[in-house]
Amino acid sequence: MVIFDADGTTIDAFHAIEQSFLRHGMAIGDLERFQRRRKLFKYLGGLREFPNNLRQQFGKQNRKRLLETLTDFYRDEAVLYPGIAALLQTLIATPHVRIGMVTRNVTIDPEQTLRRLFARHAIDIDAFDHFACIPLRGDKTASFRDARVRLGINPARCYACGDEFSDYLAAIGAGMYPLIVAYGAEDRSRLRQTHGVPEDFIHASPTEFREKLLHTLALEDLLPPIGLEMETHPDPAPGDAVGRGA
Repeated sequence: MVIFDADGTTIDAFHAIEQSFLRHGMAIGDLERFQRRRKLFKYLGGLREFPNNLRQQFGKQNRKRLLETLTDFYRDEAVLYPGIAALLQTLIATPHVRIGMVTRNVTIDPEQTLRRLFARHAIDIDAFDHFACIPLRGDKTASFRDARVRLGINPARCYACGDEFSDYLAAIGAGMYPLIVAYGAEDRSRLRQTHGVPEDFIHASPTEFREKLLHTLALEDLLPPIGLEMETHPDPAPGDAVGRGA
């Protein structure tokens, strides 16, 4: 079983946040600075962006409008990282692999948001064996363990993927092998030096992450090189979304 995180692991969340902020006259800086900020300040920007962002986010109506913009961007424009759509499609179609997603996505009605986003990449989230949206400060450990127990999977054959130290802790806490990426919310330096995540669990790019996971599952020969497969698709007609297979 493989359980994925959404934002920062499969979905290019930084681009979605950056563009949504720009549409409200705000900026969050570049990805490198974003990754190094403490969580409390990630969405207020650095010293250069902080004063203006604070003014723009002050008040419930301003925050509501920003959340609505972010939700619309996720549903209609946000993209998966290169190679991730084909990876998910392959795993869904592989009979002996169970696939799940546990996310702290902060958009309005996150399940509907992600349903629309993944449908644009020809992926039906109903084909996942486990899907859970948890609160922003929620701990993924219980959902990981619930999926493992309910599906009857040996902990030694379970993998949990994420882009934050909390994802690493949740995987370990649920008895799963962690695959942590350094291209999302936290970079390699923060994961290693601040949080002490072992180097062998960290993957620098979507390509490295995809190759490591496919090699782990002995499925590396099933996919074309990144760039040769179609990564985005128009909204599928009813019944056309990719599923578990016959």
